[in-house]
Amino acid sequence: MSNEYTILRVRVTAKDPDTLRALLREARPDVGGRVRQAEDGSCTIDAYVTPYKAEALEREGVTVTVVEDATAVGRARQAEVGEGDRFAPEDAVPQGLALKVKDA
Repeated sequence: MSNEYTILRVRVTAKDPDTLRALLREARPDVGGRVRQAEDGSCTIDAYVTPYKAEALEREGVTVTVVEDATAVGRARQAEVGEGDRFAPEDAVPQGLALKVKDA
């Protein structure tokens, strides 16, 4: 995970809403979803950060748990996508402003 382009999905849990608000205001991570509050008053939110920033988020009253490597998941999903236009007829001629060339 030393790659600078790696993005992790982490679960940030703070002991109370004020601690979470202060963390989000200071660190400004990319967050996903809504804040969930547990019965004990702790608050949790998912964030998308680099491995370095994930370590920097941890402090007193805040725990950070790595959920998944979002970069690897994204690459796996991209590999599932087919090539070409499966809805186009086989004899379709490309349209648009590009140079039109026939394969030999």
